[in-house]
Amino acid sequence: MTDQLTPVAIGRPLERRDGHAKVTGTAPYAYEADVPDAVYCALTQATVARGRVESVDTIEAERVDGVLTVRTYRDAEPLATQDAELAALQDPEIGFRGQVVAFVVGETAEIARQAADLVGVQYAEAPHDVVLTADRADLYTPEKINPAYESDTATGDVAAAMAAADATVDQTYTTAMNHNNPLEPHATTALWDREREHLTLWDSTQGVYSTRDAVAEVFGLDADRIRVVCPYVGGGFGSKGRPHVHVVLAAMAARATPGRPVKLALTSQQMFSLAGYRTPTIQRMRLAADRSGRLSAIAIDVVEQTSRIKEFAEQTGTPTRMMYAAPNRRTAHRLAKLDVPVPSWMRAPGVCPGMFGPEVAMDELAVALDLDPVELRVRNEPAVDPETGHPFSTRNLVACLREGARRFGWAGRDPRPRQEERGDWLVGSGVAASVYPVHQQPFSTAVVRFARGGYEVEIGAVDLGTGTWTALAQIAADALGVDVETVTMHIGDTDYPVASVAGGSSGISTWGSAIVTAARAFRDKFGAAPPEGAEADGSVEKNLAANRFAMYAFGAQFAEVHVHRDTGELRAPRLLGVFAAGRIINPRTARSQLVGGMTMGLSMALHEQSVLDPRFGHVVNHDLAGYHIASCADVVDLEASWLDEHDPYVNAMGSKGVGEIGIVGTAAAVANAVHHATGIRVRDLPITLDKILAG
Repeated sequence: MTDQLTPVAIGRPLERRDGHAKVTGTAPYAYEADVPDAVYCALTQATVARGRVESVDTIEAERVDGVLTVRTYRDAEPLATQDAELAALQDPEIGFRGQVVAFVVGETAEIARQAADLVGVQYAEAPHDVVLTADRADLYTPEKINPAYESDTATGDVAAAMAAADATVDQTYTTAMNHNNPLEPHATTALWDREREHLTLWDSTQGVYSTRDAVAEVFGLDADRIRVVCPYVGGGFGSKGRPHVHVVLAAMAARATPGRPVKLALTSQQMFSLAGYRTPTIQRMRLAADRSGRLSAIAIDVVEQTSRIKEFAEQTGTPTRMMYAAPNRRTAHRLAKLDVPVPSWMRAPGVCPGMFGPEVAMDELAVALDLDPVELRVRNEPAVDPETGHPFSTRNLVACLREGARRFGWAGRDPRPRQEERGDWLVGSGVAASVYPVHQQPFSTAVVRFARGGYEVEIGAVDLGTGTWTALAQIAADALGVDVETVTMHIGDTDYPVASVAGGSSGISTWGSAIVTAARAFRDKFGAAPPEGAEADGSVEKNLAANRFAMYAFGAQFAEVHVHRDTGELRAPRLLGVFAAGRIINPRTARSQLVGGMTMGLSMALHEQSVLDPRFGHVVNHDLAGYHIASCADVVDLEASWLDEHDPYVNAMGSKGVGEIGIVGTAAAVANAVHHATGIRVRDLPITLDKILAG
């Protein structure tokens, strides 16, 4: 067990410390770095999906008054990386439409954009392939799936169990390509000091240290010659967890114009090809059960895409490995290398799409067995983790299902489809489970200092808008045994001690653990009356309990949908989520994260789809005018709550992370509710009215 804090500041719904600056417009984002004499960078992108640059004409661009430099593969500086995504302008090869083929630096953003449009590029176009199907002959098995899981697993004989079962489900489900679309675009301000050979990046990133290390490798620089600054981020949803090519291009532009800060912000359209996305998935789900509903087999075979220039394999099948008890099990991942941009992280990577197929299949099995879908999940609750055999540190899925059913009024539900009508609307309800693994990164260090009558805590963490400023101060206060108002946080800068990336719901668990270690070292050294300037540091320690226990957060999601009987129009006026995610550090910010995740899940269910034109190889609805997302008007009653869960094994705070779990299961709950309302089973996201009318 871990030596856990006694919560005093922890558990209080404190207002976000950065809230006032953000809502008043005074929080400086990366593109708004206050640097004098700044210039601007704009990009020229490939208009073919595959081929080679035959010729580049930069004369017209260079003639524009105010243009400082134009760079292409012919004169760009050589880079030291083998990462094809970050190897900007290193050769004339084109791997996907939208790839950067030139950049322009100008005195104003308008000048740079005008000149970038004037760069003339001729291509030797090659045939491209951008269509994902499950029957492709060139599908292959990746060595590992994100971040380092086995691609395939198997126990027992799924085929034999399917043949002998009383009830089976064997269906294919698909999730669409989705793009992150943070409100603050990916942006970087870069300054190269030639005399000091030092690069400063003000970057919108989920990890200042991960960005620094990646850029250092790309340019062959020592890491201590790079500083990355990021006090505020306007959303990332995973897309800012890894550096993308624009960061490299901004640094290249700065090195081409030393002494002048260079500002580069991707447009909404450019983010669809240069900043990652969630791969579409094709999921074949198989379930076998006896008449009581107990599973004898569960299997998922996933097909998804990656880029021809760089592999990213989403871990879509991993939830099936541990969610329900069954003696016969199988998961498999196959990839298609296509002429498309590189996929990357998007909120709850793998787990979010990977719970759609299984949770809809469980609903189909419940219908086939005439069994309540909540009860079906309860009957298949495993005593230990089916994947590892380890006991769970805590597993309160059943409690979430029971409490959610009580709050939702599930007991009064007629299980038969198409039984409730309200005027011209068919009404239905659905349920799905949620899960997300507990992650703690192996490195992060914090410094605690007593100065000017208060406590200052430094750590190179990043606040994406999740409440990190506030939650870390609450943890520090309880670890030091002081009022939270006496704690000042310093984050978002590589001048502060090393910290892991904000991703995988690991931030608070990792950084908080480092702060607790530093605070305890501070108290051991200086007691309750430290002198001015007293200082101690501490790093996150390996949690040995993670080798003995399976650690997850769980939840249950309930949805009510209304479907118009004539038009197929679909509304989801009510969503309820009940979660078990350890100790909640700040109820205000936690609720915001859960509600935000559920809203994104609703968006995934009803709206989000990046429509790729196979003729040209690009996403055609590449802005928020065409890429539809859920808004406040899309759901009237959205409630997120949680159980009081004590997990003595996860970390000193008892926290599990809430950034991702809210999006997991929402789409499946909505899809199941659509079936209950209409009797029509939609297995392909998003659920649009044409699919309902076709049924």
